[in-house]
Amino acid sequence: MSSRPPTPPPNETPTDWRAQELLLMRQVMAGVGRSLAPAEVFREMLHLMSELLGLNRGRLVLVDDEATADGQRQASIRHAYGLTKAETARGRYRWGEGITGRVLASGLPAIVQDVDAEPLFLFRAVRRAQLPPQTVAFIALPVAVRGATVGVLACHRIRSRQRHLNDDLALLRLLATLTGQLLELEQLVAEQTRQLQARNAALERALDSASARYGLIGRSNALLQALAELERVSQSQATVLLLGESGSGKELFARAVHLASPRHDQPFIKVNCAAIPESLFESELFGHERGAFTGAAGARAGWFEQAHGGTLFLDEIGELPLALQSKLLRTLQEGTLVRLGGTREQRVDVRLVAATHRDLARDVQAGRFRQDLYYRLNVVPIRLPSLRERREDVRAIALHFLSRANQTHQRNVHLGADALSALEAHDWPGNIRELGNLIERVVLLAEGTLVDAAALRRFMPERERAAVATPPIVDAAPLVREYQSAQSHSAQALREALERHQGNQTRAAQSLGLTLRQFSYRLRKAQLR
Repeated sequence: MSSRPPTPPPNETPTDWRAQELLLMRQVMAGVGRSLAPAEVFREMLHLMSELLGLNRGRLVLVDDEATADGQRQASIRHAYGLTKAETARGRYRWGEGITGRVLASGLPAIVQDVDAEPLFLFRAVRRAQLPPQTVAFIALPVAVRGATVGVLACHRIRSRQRHLNDDLALLRLLATLTGQLLELEQLVAEQTRQLQARNAALERALDSASARYGLIGRSNALLQALAELERVSQSQATVLLLGESGSGKELFARAVHLASPRHDQPFIKVNCAAIPESLFESELFGHERGAFTGAAGARAGWFEQAHGGTLFLDEIGELPLALQSKLLRTLQEGTLVRLGGTREQRVDVRLVAATHRDLARDVQAGRFRQDLYYRLNVVPIRLPSLRERREDVRAIALHFLSRANQTHQRNVHLGADALSALEAHDWPGNIRELGNLIERVVLLAEGTLVDAAALRRFMPERERAAVATPPIVDAAPLVREYQSAQSHSAQALREALERHQGNQTRAAQSLGLTLRQFSYRLRKAQLR
């Protein structure tokens, strides 16, 4: 057989088939680069086969996941070009049925030179009347994934063409191989996605159970980081200093330290140093003997002795009087105490957890807190995130408070979706305590069972209603920012902008005409000076 291409009919012009093939492959590979979704690539491939090479009515037949009612395996047309919806829907083939079914069963290509002369050709998808009157050929190639036939790439072809059949076969083999690789990649991605989803679900269950074990609600990164630090130090005897704003849940964290430690079966004593009169501090903390002061009719064990073997939580330790700070330091260092009015030392075994919302380092510089006690307390500092730093937890915490308040007060109040969104958008200067108080107020005073954002506003303090009613106003910034040097704003200007916007760096940056990255960079440099 001569390799010279056939002479085109008089009404046809010669075609540069190699250029057409290269264009097709370039477009198909560009589609692969744009998206890993095989469906888009397959549609474009079948379209280009028809438009560039005359391989018409291309279809990709893929094996169905489920067998037929009688248990037979079958495949159906999943992607096609040049077929109507009805024709595509008719394209279903059992194993070994017709030309397509035989390719599926044997894994071998099939070439039908004339569909009218082939008794096995079914004309199932496209009726003969819908095909050109000329002699029509049919080409079907197997699509394999990991050695198993999973589909068929097929098309119609007019026999009287100026292009060799072998050239079409070579290109179709290449496209069938590419199709198999894309299908295999799709399977791998789907399997990896299923594994990741299962792993994420397991992690979420583990995180929920871990936080729930300590009575903490939420799964934000800020909360989980603090919880991870807590669990790392819980097995030691080191003093823990909890830092954070008032109402951020320091007592829950202190109890979590106790529950996660080997002392969890021993006493947990909590003390709010800000609520004890200064004259009673020493007696309450270290105990007293009979007759130690007027009214001391009998001896009394202090908090340290009551917490023997367990954990003592001193909240707001920054309020501890200076006179008692030295005695507390001695007890922490030596593990002994002397009751007020007593002379005998008593040994105590106590793990101390302290908490404060104050800047103790600044209090040390101002002479309001002993430096040696500060270093003794600051062994393991853990910063607790404020509620505005864990907005994704607001909804879960609000629903927890809502359920508890409904049970306590025998109510059935619900929060609408817009009300929950409004709660998430609020900055919560009083943190979790403020949120809990608001929810209880809503449950007690709500007129109906459903509370929306408009109804929620009237339960907010006057100074906060505007923040819930309307979005915060951000200082106008120019649409196009001019170039500004790294020294464009002073450290004082940066800090003032940050305070003006309640610690929100994005809004502070916009107010100064900076991007968030520029603002963060300048702020870091200012803090290092």
